[in-house]
Amino acid sequence: MVVALRYVWPLLLCSPCLLIQIPEELFLSIPSLAACLDFSDEGHHVMEPPVITEQSPRRLVVFPTDDISLKCEASGKPEVQFRWTRDGVHFKPKEELGVTVYQSPHSGSFTITGNNSNFAQRFQGIYRCFASNKLGTAMSHEIRLMAEGAPKWPKETVKPVEVEEGESVVLPCNPPPSAEPLRIYWMNSKILHIKQDERVTMGQNGNLYFANVLTSDNHSDYICHAHFPGTRTIIQKEPIDLRVKATNSMIDRKPRLLFPTNSSSHLVALQGQPLVLECIAEGFPTPTIKWLRPSGPMPADRVTYQNHNKTLQLLKVGEEDDGEYRCLAENSLGSARHAYYVTVEAAPYWLHKPQSHLYGPGETARLDCQVQGRPQPEVTWRINGIPVEELPAKILTADNQTYMAVQGSTAYLLCKAFGAPVPSVQWLDEDGTTVLQDERFFPYANGTLGIRDLQANDTGRYFCLAANDQNNVTIVANLKVKDATQITQGPRSAIEKKGSRVTFTCQASFDPSLQPSITWRGDGRDLQELGDSDKYFIEDGRLVIHSLDYSDQGNYSCVASTELDVVESRAQLLVVGSPGPVPRLVLSDLHLLTQSQVRVSWSPAEDHNAPIEKYDIEFEDKEMAPEKWYSLGKVPGNQTSTTLKLSPYVHYTFRVTAINKYGPGEPSPVSETVVTPEAAPEKNPMDVKGEGNETTNMVITWKPLRWMDWNAPQVQYRVQWRPQGTRGPWQEQIVSDPFLVVSNTSTFVPYEIKVQAVNSQGKGPEPQVTIGYSGEDYPQAIPELEGIEILNSSAVLVKWRPVDLAQVKGHLRGYNVTYWREGSQRKHSKRHIHKDHVVVPANTTSVILSGLRPYSSYHLEVQAFNGRGSGPASEFTFSTPEGVPGHPEALHLECQSNTSLLLRWQPPLSHNGVLTGYVLSYHPLDEGGKGQLSFNLRDPELRTHNLTDLSPHLRYRFQLQATTKEGPGEAIVREGGTMALSGISDFGNISATAGENYSVVSWVPKEGQCNFRFHILFKALGEEKGGASLSPQYVSYNQSSYTQWDLQPDTDYEIHLFKERMFRHQMAVKTNGTGRVRLPPAGFATEGWFIGFVSAIILLLLVLLILCFIKRSKGGKYSVKDKEDTQVDSEARPMKDETFGEYRSLESDNEEKAFGSSQPSLNGDIKPLGSDDSLADYGGSVDVQFNEDGSFIGQYSGKKEKEAAGGNDSSGATSPINPAVALE
Repeated sequence: MVVALRYVWPLLLCSPCLLIQIPEELFLSIPSLAACLDFSDEGHHVMEPPVITEQSPRRLVVFPTDDISLKCEASGKPEVQFRWTRDGVHFKPKEELGVTVYQSPHSGSFTITGNNSNFAQRFQGIYRCFASNKLGTAMSHEIRLMAEGAPKWPKETVKPVEVEEGESVVLPCNPPPSAEPLRIYWMNSKILHIKQDERVTMGQNGNLYFANVLTSDNHSDYICHAHFPGTRTIIQKEPIDLRVKATNSMIDRKPRLLFPTNSSSHLVALQGQPLVLECIAEGFPTPTIKWLRPSGPMPADRVTYQNHNKTLQLLKVGEEDDGEYRCLAENSLGSARHAYYVTVEAAPYWLHKPQSHLYGPGETARLDCQVQGRPQPEVTWRINGIPVEELPAKILTADNQTYMAVQGSTAYLLCKAFGAPVPSVQWLDEDGTTVLQDERFFPYANGTLGIRDLQANDTGRYFCLAANDQNNVTIVANLKVKDATQITQGPRSAIEKKGSRVTFTCQASFDPSLQPSITWRGDGRDLQELGDSDKYFIEDGRLVIHSLDYSDQGNYSCVASTELDVVESRAQLLVVGSPGPVPRLVLSDLHLLTQSQVRVSWSPAEDHNAPIEKYDIEFEDKEMAPEKWYSLGKVPGNQTSTTLKLSPYVHYTFRVTAINKYGPGEPSPVSETVVTPEAAPEKNPMDVKGEGNETTNMVITWKPLRWMDWNAPQVQYRVQWRPQGTRGPWQEQIVSDPFLVVSNTSTFVPYEIKVQAVNSQGKGPEPQVTIGYSGEDYPQAIPELEGIEILNSSAVLVKWRPVDLAQVKGHLRGYNVTYWREGSQRKHSKRHIHKDHVVVPANTTSVILSGLRPYSSYHLEVQAFNGRGSGPASEFTFSTPEGVPGHPEALHLECQSNTSLLLRWQPPLSHNGVLTGYVLSYHPLDEGGKGQLSFNLRDPELRTHNLTDLSPHLRYRFQLQATTKEGPGEAIVREGGTMALSGISDFGNISATAGENYSVVSWVPKEGQCNFRFHILFKALGEEKGGASLSPQYVSYNQSSYTQWDLQPDTDYEIHLFKERMFRHQMAVKTNGTGRVRLPPAGFATEGWFIGFVSAIILLLLVLLILCFIKRSKGGKYSVKDKEDTQVDSEARPMKDETFGEYRSLESDNEEKAFGSSQPSLNGDIKPLGSDDSLADYGGSVDVQFNEDGSFIGQYSGKKEKEAAGGNDSSGATSPINPAVALE
């Protein structure tokens, strides 16, 4: 390939390209360059370099009778001159004998005419044509001229070939060599082709192969004919005589390859050309040939099998056809094989041809020359036909260039050099030593020096030396290594709920000399460029995303960068939440509605990054309960359809809701409405109960059916009852309301009860029998006490005998044990009695009463109770023995001197017996309890004790205990020391504030200061000489403040503090107000005793008023006669069952809410259903009834109300046979 350039100067060779740099100063100073433009009077014309337009083929074969014609034509301005070389030597056609040169401006072609058969032999060789003008030289490709003479078969003596029948034989052909492919034929003397088949085959080499011979092959005229197309000549070999000896026993043989003879061979195939592989085998029976390719399938579109499968031909060979090919010869005795290893090669071919271009001074021309081939072709460049081999070295990279990179990265120092021969490039440090001794430094073929894993000490100057046999040149490269950018804290992946916010943080370190930058990217988008300040908040390395939605999930990156490097840290955000709505809901199998079934299918909902755990299928009946949805059930989250069991006569509209761990999502669109047919009830009411709210009735109640269980527009209830144990007929009544009152029953009689649902389509299933009871009455049984066992001073065991159940008049619910303290054994208390009680289960006849006061008298009552109330009580009185007393109420330490302390105390609130005195113990703290002194104070009335002979420098722990005959009680403990230990008494932070007629003196007791008493004196300053003083007051140091009253307004006072007649402190204060008021003379009304007396009277009146109010509250709801009729203690009320075994104060019962107004009555004698208030609300003054579990079901009916209503003798009474069911 020839490329024409207008200007040619410095060159840089590379395997695929040629770089040419044209210096400006050389333009027009060189004739060949200046001649590119023709400046004339007629204008200027652009001149063209030579371009070969036509040339002979690369391989030219001539025969004795042919003329030799070599073509070479070219274009160009100015006119092109031609010259030839043969075998690299200048060849002048005009000077050769018999050569005719064409006289044409654009042709250098010539023709050689021969005069004998051997003239072509003289001109064989490799020819090349050069077309030149002043702009350059174009060069043709190499033309190989080959001369071939007349073909002749060499003289030879052909001997007969003798072979036994069944054996193999090869008849050779061996034609003369030729530059052109030959055609071989085998014929007999009659010019008939030898018949070929699986047994007889001609190979590609022209030989005739017999796998096994037959007597029919016995001929003496096997003749090989060779056809030479170039000379249009056919020559024949001497006939071969094949003699076959007949035999009666032909021996079978397994296959053997006649061609090729070895086990494997290697072939080179040319890309784009056909590939022919051949296998010829002998054996008896005649073998068959198969072809295999172990490395892959045969390309069926390009493979053909010829010559009875003995030849494989592969068209248009490509690189993918490399590999192994096997031929396999087989017969009944065995097989033989041969492996062809094919290597595909390709002659050089263009990938990108160099293109001619026009360049100006100072430009760099790049000529691309991309070729391919197998093996890789060698690329050479010529300038005007002369190889580029001798050019001085030159470096194109600028000198003294500075490079910057960061630690840990790779720096590339450029050094582009060219020359011929190609210059060698070396990199040296400032000491002139090669840098390649460090393995981190590595060179590139283009001269670039790479330095990996940069370190700070790599900063410096580096020298590039380019040299060839012409010269050497050097440039300097300066390298500066900076600190690498590092993300010290990157964002962390997060999982957040929808609607919340997430914060990503990012911190990075930078080289101080570089300009840093931190940006945030979300899924490849720059978040700063989005400009959504409401959604994204970016500040100081923080990214806050508000109001998270599912579209916000993805990868978020913190990008820290400088002009030299970029680092990135990525975090993943998952937004989770409840599932999305179910997009589609379909009903199918509608024909199953007659069987109250339907199939529901739906499309899966979005799980929003939390697996769907289940689907909730709901329905709405717009006729019975519009806008109210009921769940039909839930199915697993991997299920998208289900068959539903429906109830009869329901207008179903369905929807499906997906649920995951974050809750339910939005429901699906509603389905079409389907209606199931009516049917008889499939269920009966639940929770059937029979309980009386009067002693002479029984109220039958049940939980009504839900409307979806009616199976029809309406439903009623068939109620049946009869006394238990009788086989008589059932009494029944059909009602619509969920209750029925049966009147005129005996007290507490069991009944068998059945309740059955009924609608227009029929009855429900046969109901179960439930046992109910008519109303209870108050118990008549009195528990008989067996005795009381004293366990200790604060606990007793109470036992009684079980009551007669026949006297209970109902279900025995338990026992109510009430007890209260009447007072100490020394004297009875006159205060309000506080009663406690405990409810004991019916199966228990004893209880332990604990928490009692020692040395006290107690009153005890035990009552049996049923659902109606409590029965009469059995009473008993007992006393608890003496116990140890409680701790003394107060213990104060007052300093007397450096060796003495005064102890003051108050007796214990709980004596728990007769006090016999006190036990005082003390010991120094720093001696670990050693040296403890203890002594008894025998006087129980003693309140002070003075301790002497104490160490002035030790701190003591004092312990005081009150004693009875049972021993010492709980101790009160104080710590302190004498005056010497606490130091001089110090008031510290003392201050005084004043009002109009008072002043408050406050101080902060010093930590560790012992208590002492002192006097405070207020002295008025004013018009009177010496001022007026109030009486000094005695104050304790630990009380922290003192208030002085009866001061004059707007008056200055001096405050004096004295201790043991020694002055301790002085301060001044002024009261508020507008002037001094003269106080009246002191009278008894200002005396302390009078004020205390009046206060006590007021307090007593207040207590009496409170007691009266409580008494009125307890007795205001019923008459005195009602109390008498109840025969139970109003304060001994049974508790609810859940309070069994618990103690409870009856005082709190008195504070319970009063019973409300009565309910409307039922017709006749059917009494109203009661409220659910507890029995404690009514005390013993009402008639109440309870369920078997103790819960209240009936309304109270006091005797007063009964009398007002005329008792039970009113008209219209109903009986169990004729119940009344209607409510007023």
